Amino acid sequence: MRKHLNPATLSVALAVLSLASSAVGSAQTPAAPNTKREEFEALGACAKAVTQGIRPIATTRDLRFLAKVSDENALCRGGVRSEMFRMTPWVDWTNYWGTGDMASLPTGFITPKVPALRGVSGALLDLEFERVELIKFNLFDNSETYKDYVAGRANIDGPALKTWPSMRLPSTNPSYAAVGGVGTQVCRGDLVRGRNLTGICNDVVNPLMGSVGTPFARNVEFETSFPDLGITQLTANRHGGRIGLLSPDPQVISRTLFTRTQTSGNNCSAGFGLQDNAATADCDYQKAPFFNVLAAYWIQFMTHDWFSHMEEGHNATEYMDVGCNTKLVNGKEVPLTSEEVAQYGCRPNDRVDRTFVQQDSMPETFTANGKTYMARAPKTFANTNTAWWDASQIYGYDETSVKRVKRDPADLAKLLQEHLPGATGDPVTSGYLPLLQPGDPQQPQWAGQEAVGFPDNFTIGMSFLHNLFVREHNSFVTAFRRQAALTPGNDSGLRNPSNPEQVIRYRDVTPDELYAAARLVVSAEIAKIHTIEWTPQLLYNDPLYKGMNANWNGLLGTGDPLVSDALRNVVTKGFGTSTSGNAATKWYSVFSSGPGIFGLGSTARGYDITRPESINGGVNHFGSPFNFPEEFVSVYRLHPLVPDLIEFRDLNKDPNRVTEKISVISTFEGRSAEAIRTGGMANWGLSMGRQRLGLLTLHNHPQFMQNILLPRLDSSTQKIDLAALDLIRDREHGVPRFNEFRRQYGLRQLTSYDDFVDKHLDSSSAAYKSQQEIVSELRQVYGTHVCDSSKIITDAQVNDDRTPINDCLGHPNGSVVDNIEDVDTVVGYLAESTRPHGFAISETQFVVFILNASRRLFSDRFFTSSFRPEFYTQMGVDWVNHNGPGPEQMEKGTPNGYRQPVSPLKRVLLRNIPELKNELDPVVNAFDPWARDRGQYYSLDWKPRAGAETDPAFRQ
Repeated sequence: MRKHLNPATLSVALAVLSLASSAVGSAQTPAAPNTKREEFEALGACAKAVTQGIRPIATTRDLRFLAKVSDENALCRGGVRSEMFRMTPWVDWTNYWGTGDMASLPTGFITPKVPALRGVSGALLDLEFERVELIKFNLFDNSETYKDYVAGRANIDGPALKTWPSMRLPSTNPSYAAVGGVGTQVCRGDLVRGRNLTGICNDVVNPLMGSVGTPFARNVEFETSFPDLGITQLTANRHGGRIGLLSPDPQVISRTLFTRTQTSGNNCSAGFGLQDNAATADCDYQKAPFFNVLAAYWIQFMTHDWFSHMEEGHNATEYMDVGCNTKLVNGKEVPLTSEEVAQYGCRPNDRVDRTFVQQDSMPETFTANGKTYMARAPKTFANTNTAWWDASQIYGYDETSVKRVKRDPADLAKLLQEHLPGATGDPVTSGYLPLLQPGDPQQPQWAGQEAVGFPDNFTIGMSFLHNLFVREHNSFVTAFRRQAALTPGNDSGLRNPSNPEQVIRYRDVTPDELYAAARLVVSAEIAKIHTIEWTPQLLYNDPLYKGMNANWNGLLGTGDPLVSDALRNVVTKGFGTSTSGNAATKWYSVFSSGPGIFGLGSTARGYDITRPESINGGVNHFGSPFNFPEEFVSVYRLHPLVPDLIEFRDLNKDPNRVTEKISVISTFEGRSAEAIRTGGMANWGLSMGRQRLGLLTLHNHPQFMQNILLPRLDSSTQKIDLAALDLIRDREHGVPRFNEFRRQYGLRQLTSYDDFVDKHLDSSSAAYKSQQEIVSELRQVYGTHVCDSSKIITDAQVNDDRTPINDCLGHPNGSVVDNIEDVDTVVGYLAESTRPHGFAISETQFVVFILNASRRLFSDRFFTSSFRPEFYTQMGVDWVNHNGPGPEQMEKGTPNGYRQPVSPLKRVLLRNIPELKNELDPVVNAFDPWARDRGQYYSLDWKPRAGAETDPAFRQ
């Protein structure tokens, strides 16, 4: 019977089962009126949609889903409103019932539950279709594996391949002999017990995968990368010779589209505030009411773990100009006058070091299935960090960085903490990281900073989070030591694969073994926080709450464990071992929605720690070795999140009062250590937890970021505009421009700058007029041209009538059209004003997350089949599952209609900064501003919770 199940139908069934007790059942006062007629028409549309059946997965990329559904499905899931906006370029599910706040729930119906159930489950189904097609069409590895991915090998479909010759350790690697040398390479013994420093042996049969120095992958066809090179005729047609590394001028774009406009006389001082941090300073910025500054720093903390193009704080030795030279006039680039330079406020003499390039020779090509392919991108770049979610920013990632990581000589299982003069209380919860010492590997700009694995671009937020998770590491070690003292002869759960039968008792665990287990626990906690706490607040609506929890726990959640275990076996032993590309990719993705990705393969019958097929059994790379793609790096250019000034508060005085306004730039590098120690962890946590971060939109980059002083730069100004540099780095790394970027990821293209205007808005509203002004600015910066319909510009998609997409984008031949194809991807996604409810990011950024957020879990055995006591200890497994020591603690009430555990970051904060208990008690998600009243069903209202009425933030 099992082999005849329709996985797509199962996905719907799982969504419906999980939604049966969801928030839609608890909503009492829906806000938007709907008619009985609409209800009956929607039911009729549902019946028609059922007869149409589930849409097939696309066989070619030009037939992709595009997140656009049929008229019947739109009406069934969201009524008339959903139908109204189907012809826009944006995804359909955002208009379904139940996918927003109370206003998205139908009124006047027999019951609001069933339509909302259809809406949210329909959104989940749309998202799963997107994920399946992303896995099928968007994996492009740069490590000599792509030919096999396309053509297959030894009668195995490419997407079902599990090993690759290029993922072997080279003879120069110190572990070369240990994994098998010239023969079959398999990681064994100590190499499989924990996370290795350089990232090797995460996949035990592909030892090199994800390790330091392996090349970034791509999520776009190689031929579409580096569009400025015009390698193909399609690319040349698409851009018409208009783009280059400095075209259009990045500093002009920055000053025209990115700058935060300031109220005259607000004492912002270009983001530097006032002397003595006077609270009378103010820097205007567009604020997100449902996301706090702690969340902004969190994502910087994550990226320091995931990827880097730099080596020890610097790029290549060659320098380049960074713009402030030209502007577009009537489609032509003309030099800026000195008056225009002054007007823009840019700097022609800024220069910056180029990115390191790993390979820049033209790639080989191969032919398969009658088509010619590039074997890799025209240029490749090394990820100088590990690609795994392994907390390498804390623990180090190579032999140089690990020398900055200080272990406690009194207990080598712990990380070293220093205690301030006069400090009392728990040594873990009152300790701080030590500072870098003269003998430690460091750049001059890091002097005075705290000693961590990844010390570059260090800020007060990095200091706070590093200190917090060093405390968490030591809290786990302390708890383990306490248990060992109580039950020294009990089984710790750890095992050594070199001697698997030997029980390792608590008293037998060595400091190195406990240190490694603590690192596994901290890494998993960080991944869990990001997956089920940070991301659902970033994407604050019901489908994404359920979707992200499904990534971790499955759509079945904490339901019947027998069903979850059965589905895990179907996924890992059925689809996971298949030689069919379809079974190994799309059905694997769909079925894993049931039990969740985390822990896949860890409960397999007959699990044996000495067997690679057990240790690696839950891993799936979908035929392409894991590393982060350059496009993923691009969509994490999130600088508008950061305010110019931190509203500093004192927990011991009045949390509702802002005592200082501290410029973010004054807490950079070595000044961060002084700031965290002077202000204290509790006060900085309070300050970042309460303050709203900035919206990811145009005209919202921090002013200080456009004028950062970097003494390391070999230029006359020693300054750089980081907003402009974001554009330059994307262009250097070959990221396609915005419209082709969307096509490559299976989203509908735009046909003019006017498409950026939100069609939901009243044309008389201030927001609509503001967006029209942005359209004018885009036209000024990127320009227009006379189109030529004979020029085909892409093969990633076709028009609705199946004809090729040409230079005119549906406009008449010879008409003047917007240069929408030239818009930089960063500019495009910041310009997207039409977004799903509660999205702090754009749908273009989000689709990149759909693919890569899942892959980094699917590919990591420590989050799948190696999440077991043999690696983590039994205490470690329970700690991760329960969000800390002891049994799971439940949150009060049913936030947004759900009974849920106290969130993992909230518990980490309570454990390691206990002074925050009263402040955190009413908080549900630690990334929601701590004094905000969350209201009903995904409300975005900016209202104070009880006790915070006098907080001045609620008067802004």
